[in-house]
Amino acid sequence: GLDKVFITGVSPVVMSDISSGYNVARNISLISGYHDLCGFHEHEIAEALAQIGLECDLPEAKVQEALAMMRTFYNGYRFGYGSNDSPLLYNPTLALYFFQNYQEECAYPRDILDDNLAMDRNRIEYIARLPHGQELVTKTLDPNEPLLIEQLAKRFGVQDMLTTTRDQSFLASLMYYLGVLTIADSGDAMGRLTLRIPNLVIRRLYVERIRDATFPEYEDRETARHAAEHFYTSGDLEPLCDFIETRYFQ
Repeated sequence: GLDKVFITGVSPVVMSDISSGYNVARNISLISGYHDLCGFHEHEIAEALAQIGLECDLPEAKVQEALAMMRTFYNGYRFGYGSNDSPLLYNPTLALYFFQNYQEECAYPRDILDDNLAMDRNRIEYIARLPHGQELVTKTLDPNEPLLIEQLAKRFGVQDMLTTTRDQSFLASLMYYLGVLTIADSGDAMGRLTLRIPNLVIRRLYVERIRDATFPEYEDRETARHAAEHFYTSGDLEPLCDFIETRYFQ
C-alpha cells in the first residue's frame, strides 16, 4: 500500500469525498507555514523580471514598470490563518503567463487576463446562480461593507452541497477555496475573518458577471459600451447617464 499521499490543486468539494474512505487525512492548506506554497513572493517576481530585462536589453525603468503592473493586477493573495503582516502572494498562473509573453516578445501581453482563468469566471457564475449568491457577488465589490465571516467552512462533500444551508459564511468560504476571494484580515475585534477580492484581474471577473446579469441583452451591452467609450474619449457623461436612467432605473 501507499505510505503517504500529498494532494494539491483540488477544491475541498473534491477532497471531502476523496478522503471519506480513510480517517488519517490532514488538511495543511490553512497552516501559516505552508502559506507560500500557493504562489510567488514579490522578490521572486522581481528576480525573474530582472533576468528577462537583461535578455531583452530593457532599461531598468521598464523592468520596474512591469513589476508595478504585475503587483497591481496579479498580487494580493493570503492563505491560511497566519499573521496579517505575512507577505501577499502573486497568482502563479497569471505570473507565468506574463513571464512567457514578456520573455518571448519583450513586451507586455496584449490581454492582461490569461485565458486559463476562464475557469474562475465559471466559478463566480456558479456561485451567483446559488440562492443569495448574486447578492454576495455584488457585496464583494462594495468597499464600504467588508465581507466578514466567523470562520471558513470545512464541510463541502456532495451531500453537504445538496443539503447544507448556504448562508453567507458557506458561500464566502466556497469562494475562498475556489480562489476568487482571499483573506484580508485573519481576525477583527470579534475574531471574524475579513475576505476580499485579491486583485484587479479577479475583480474584472466579478464586474463582468454583474454586467451580464444587469444587461443580459446584446443591444443593452452595445449601447452601454458605446456610451462608456464616448465618456472616456470626450468627458461627456450625458449619453451614459441617459442610458442608465432609461435602462437600469426603468
